[in-house]
Amino acid sequence: MAAKILIVEDENAVREMLSFTLKNSGFDTFEAINSEEAFDVIKKQNIDLILLDWMLPGKAGIDISRILRSSKETKDIPIIMLTAKSEESDKVLGLESGADDYITKPFSPKELVARIKAILRRVAPQAGMQSVNYGQITLDPSTHKVMDGNNYIELGPTEFKLLHFFITHPERVYSRSQLLDLVWGRNVFVEERTVDVHILRLRHSLKPESAKYIQTVRGAGYRFS
Repeated sequence: MAAKILIVEDENAVREMLSFTLKNSGFDTFEAINSEEAFDVIKKQNIDLILLDWMLPGKAGIDISRILRSSKETKDIPIIMLTAKSEESDKVLGLESGADDYITKPFSPKELVARIKAILRRVAPQAGMQSVNYGQITLDPSTHKVMDGNNYIELGPTEFKLLHFFITHPERVYSRSQLLDLVWGRNVFVEERTVDVHILRLRHSLKPESAKYIQTVRGAGYRFS
């Protein structure tokens, strides 16, 4: 079954180009020009990924992203932010709002399709994998549930995969580039700063005593210990 991609973009030419490109790549596409239309599509369709423009009439893309991440029904839908803003601070803001990736206009359609496929691979169900635990943390890939002691922890798909990697690879230091290769995948066009944003999100989601397992090793990367 083809993945369903929602394109939230108010510029007709850009939206039509994106829809044409994605349909030619085998995706089903749905379109919206603002937050109201976007939420309406999300209610009616089981959307697999959202392409979200930063600058929209009414609610901005980063505000929509925050709303989606705060809702139990939509928190796991991957989001790629589309924007003309190229400063690092803007990219960080977009990622911190809940986006999984960030692509700056103008961009190559081939690159966009590659990023979409990479993210969809990353969030695909990890069937057949056994439950793993470390300290008070228990992670079950088959149900996508994480328990920290007696507390159920809600994690986005990237934080879930990152935590699973850490639990199954403890006591070793991994650089940001290694984590990108091993968790995000070698064909993903993501900056190393993205790792820091997702590490921060993961730490905030866990109980303080469990968050301490994720150790920053100055000048080297991160270790789970």
